[in-house]
Amino acid sequence: MYVAQPIEWTDRGVTMLDQRRLPGEEVSYTYTTYQEVAKAIHEMVIRGAPAIGVAAAMGVAIGVQNSSAKSLEDLRAEFPVIIETLAKTRPTAMDLFWALDRMQRRFAELSAQTSELALIKRDMVAEAKAVHLEKRAIDEAIGRFGAEFMPQDGRVMTQCNAGALATAGIGSALGVIQIAVEQGKKLHILVPETRPYLQGARLTAWELHRSNIPLTLITDNMVGHFLKTGNVSAIVTGADRIAANGDTANKIGTYQIAVLAREHKVPFYIAAPVSTFDLSIASGEQIPIEERSSAEVTQIQGIRIAPDVHAAHPAFDVTPHRYIAAIFTERGVARPPYTESLRSLASAAHSFSVA
Repeated sequence: MYVAQPIEWTDRGVTMLDQRRLPGEEVSYTYTTYQEVAKAIHEMVIRGAPAIGVAAAMGVAIGVQNSSAKSLEDLRAEFPVIIETLAKTRPTAMDLFWALDRMQRRFAELSAQTSELALIKRDMVAEAKAVHLEKRAIDEAIGRFGAEFMPQDGRVMTQCNAGALATAGIGSALGVIQIAVEQGKKLHILVPETRPYLQGARLTAWELHRSNIPLTLITDNMVGHFLKTGNVSAIVTGADRIAANGDTANKIGTYQIAVLAREHKVPFYIAAPVSTFDLSIASGEQIPIEERSSAEVTQIQGIRIAPDVHAAHPAFDVTPHRYIAAIFTERGVARPPYTESLRSLASAAHSFSVA
């Protein structure tokens, strides 16, 4: 099984694989300030909700580590600026805010215990590394729960990219697929290209091909045709934010796939960590949807494919909970009614350990 490494903490800084340049080139950059990490998140050097969370945690850690503050009071004054800078990068991904909240809580604990800056810096770096290790373990647990729902022999569709590139582990949706294949299930994956950023064509197809998992790349407007005629057994995607009622934000195009899946009686599943839950909002109507630039629609990697006109680019859409058969998490499988099952999983003890 091939597992990409989209982000690593190194002695030189936070190293990220530039996902904008895949599959043509594998190029990594090392970022040494929290401002650089924030820019990398915003410009999609790294993307995918869990991986964004890891990057945010590391961004906070490197901001604290490289701070020129001479006292705890100075560092306390600088810390909210670090958090705010990273929080402004991608508004939809809940993992971003989960990670920032976790790093804020750890900073408050440490600053209440000691005024020794060297100790605080060391332990904030350790916390960011722990976030990364936990995300890897979480993916494995999600994969084990979700693999049980995959067919023994059949076609499975996914959307966007929810592999190692998106999570910094083995992937959420692709982790389910990877583990199912390791268990001996014979799966063939249908991969919509996922316009306008082509995460399916550029990233998911690349990861599956590297892992020797059979796949067929399709254009986004072929989804209905293949659900009608292609003997698809299941659909599994990742998620960027899940509301209390189970409404789920994922990459634009997911909603129409879920509607078509219902029409053709194909089960539609979500694979996502509990950190993706946002139980503070009642439904998907309250999920903020990131609007990205027109240029990402009218151009592909700098090559113009449309006139110089305004193009809409909501980066996500929301799938209502009624279209979702189950949600795979690291703590178990949520089923309708989601207001109850998600709350139960959110309050459950961790069911995995970090090696």
